[in-house]
Amino acid sequence: MKLLKYGKIILKILFVIFIIMNSIAFFHAYKFTHYNNSKKEKTKSPEKLSSLDKAKIVFFGVNNPKPKNIKFPSQKYQTLKLKSNKEIECWLIKTPNSKGTVLLFHGYGGEKSMMIEKSDAFIKLGYSTMLVDFMGSGNSEGNQTTIGYKEAEEVKTAFDFIKKTGEKNIYLFGTSMGAVAIMKCIDDDNIKPKAIILECPFGSMYQTVLARFERVNAPTFLMPRLLLFWGGIQNGFLGFSHNPTEYAKSITCPTLLLYGEKDKSVSRKEIDEIYTNLKGPKKLHIYKETGHENYLIKNKIEWNKDISYFLLNLE
Repeated sequence: MKLLKYGKIILKILFVIFIIMNSIAFFHAYKFTHYNNSKKEKTKSPEKLSSLDKAKIVFFGVNNPKPKNIKFPSQKYQTLKLKSNKEIECWLIKTPNSKGTVLLFHGYGGEKSMMIEKSDAFIKLGYSTMLVDFMGSGNSEGNQTTIGYKEAEEVKTAFDFIKKTGEKNIYLFGTSMGAVAIMKCIDDDNIKPKAIILECPFGSMYQTVLARFERVNAPTFLMPRLLLFWGGIQNGFLGFSHNPTEYAKSITCPTLLLYGEKDKSVSRKEIDEIYTNLKGPKKLHIYKETGHENYLIKNKIEWNKDISYFLLNLE
């Protein structure tokens, strides 16, 4: 009788723990995939947080204010509102005697003004550019982000808009989440860009969630899986199926893949697997002493050479 009694107590304790873990995961998933209107500073990267701040994240989640356009192009530009799964805002910069148009897609927690410096580099090379705010970011509709899953439809919308203008040479550039959205769009919709440039795409949604837990020294046994499960439920997709490593198998156009060797959000193994699965002409370049960051900060000259050489070989 005592064994039965103790067994019931243990089961009750385990059930309570299970409910608590799922509640925390549900809460974290929502904060991770939904921006807020808070005026408080966005939570810093784990490397810049104290142990106390990391503990607070575990219990209270990140502060995730909606990204705002913080600057504007120096060139003359046209503001476009395109209807996709959400209304998205874009800046179109036309270059005289353009060699083609480069569509630029930002990363998680970013917005299109963060792509201005890279847009400038493409413009100097003779290309027109279009900078895109994904849903929830900048001046685009909503407060939701799905880390590249539903954003893939917005890549298709932007691509189709430029294609309808008669442009034959369409290039896609994406960093992190933006790179993933490009890959998923090609896999889903079989669009045919002339070439793509991908910066630090993650290998799978599970791996990127796992990396975030590891960076704050949080337990990784079960919580990353629960967060991914509830994040998918909240946002209408199966998070475990969001797998850029598999998307890469559908990519046959020329691809330049860029990666920082000190990246703690995306592993070299993920990059190598993506590179192996790419089916078309491809080039991988690794930047030393560089993490999951804007590559122009530490590698501006090298980055410009890589981009220039890649595009020159396509002409």
